[in-house]
This record gives sequence, C-alpha cells and structure tokens, in this order.
Amino acid sequence: MNRTVIVTGGASGIGLELARAFAMIGDDVHACDVHDPPELIAGVTSHRLDVRDDAAVAALVDEIVAGSGRLDVVCNNAGIGSTTSVLDCTVEEWESVMAVNARGVFIGTKHALRHMLPRREGVIINTASAAALVGVPDRASYSASKGAVIALSRQVAAQYAGTGVRCNWLNPGTVDSPWVGRLLAANDDPEGLREQLIARQPMGRLGQPAEIAAAAVYLASDAARFITGTDIVLDGGLTAR
Repeated sequence: MNRTVIVTGGASGIGLELARAFAMIGDDVHACDVHDPPELIAGVTSHRLDVRDDAAVAALVDEIVAGSGRLDVVCNNAGIGSTTSVLDCTVEEWESVMAVNARGVFIGTKHALRHMLPRREGVIINTASAAALVGVPDRASYSASKGAVIALSRQVAAQYAGTGVRCNWLNPGTVDSPWVGRLLAANDDPEGLREQLIARQPMGRLGQPAEIAAAAVYLASDAARFITGTDIVLDGGLTAR
C-alpha cells in the first residue's frame, strides 16, 4: 500500500505487533518509543520518542512527513499501566499515567491532524481499554486515562467527520503483553494471578497483540472508510456480561 504510518509505543506488545502488521501489507512504518525495539522488522523505521513531549512529537512528525511527503495513519498506542485504587494512588502516579496515556494521545492526535487535514485524508487510531468501559478493581488512574482517550477520540471524530480524516479507537481487554508479564513477575503468586486474569475473560484466555493489530489494520483500510467515531472492543466478552 505504501502508506506512511506512525505507531507510538512501538517497541513491544501491541505496538510492536501494530508496526509488524502494517509493514506486512507494504506500508512505510515508523515505530516510536522511549525504548529501543527488541528486533528489526523489514519496512519499519524506529525512533526514540517521548509522547509527553509536545515539541519532540511535532518535530518528529514533521521530519517523517518531510521525508515521505504524506501521513496516512497514526496509531497513538503508547501507554503505561497502573494497579492502584483511588485511595492507594498518589497524585504523582495519577499525573504520570495521565501524562502518557491521555496527554500523549492528545499530542499525537494534534500533530497528526496538522498534516492530515490539509490533504483531507488520514486515519487516527487510538488505543483505549475495556477498563474504561467496565469497573476493574485497582485501575483508578489507568481507567480514567483510557476514558479520556475515548472521549477525545469521539470528539475529534465528530469535529472532523466531513474532512476525510477518520478517528476511531480500540478497547482491548487483558492482552498477553510484556506489561502483563511484568505484573505477574512482581506478584508473590504469578501463576495464581495469571489464572485470575484469564478467568476474568469470558472466553477463558488472554488476548494476543496480533489480534489487536489486525483490528487496527481493518480500521485503517478502505473497507472501513465509512467508520469514524466508534470503537472495536477486543475483550474476550468481558463487557458483554
């Protein structure tokens, strides 16, 4: 397809699979992350980027567009987790989670629009979470930040629906990712916790990063050109209860 695609949080987990999936269909993919990617993927260029830094994001997006002449798809996927209740969450933790998960998506969306609107073409796909749709224990700041992603995405879609730029979002459930791996490793009973996470999904398993990536590829395709302002929920039936 030879589109220009930017993926944030592209060094691991869902982001890495997003980069791989778009590259596999022939897109020119730019994977951005605060960490180096664990592997090199044909068709993917890696960039160090802190999505909280407005000036850095603006400069990198401008650089990528200057090199390719276009910007077709932006996946604002970078995010961090949190496992505290309102009572346990410190102000510092709250602000840290919001800075990456909500502010980072806002900044990425803003600079995507700067280049997409003049061309009257482009797709923005933001990664939210099923945790913003249902109450999940010990996810106070995380759920709130992902709720902000949903609200912002819906507003952007409504405002720019007539411009040729589409904005949608993904709501994954618990995905078998490095973040979940770190959560398990830090627990006194990792196997027990894993069983709890699996039991929470009505399908009886965790999601796979490639499954989330496949949904993003669809939303960015011409087959979804009449879709804006909505989501795909990939949660194994969690929100169907």
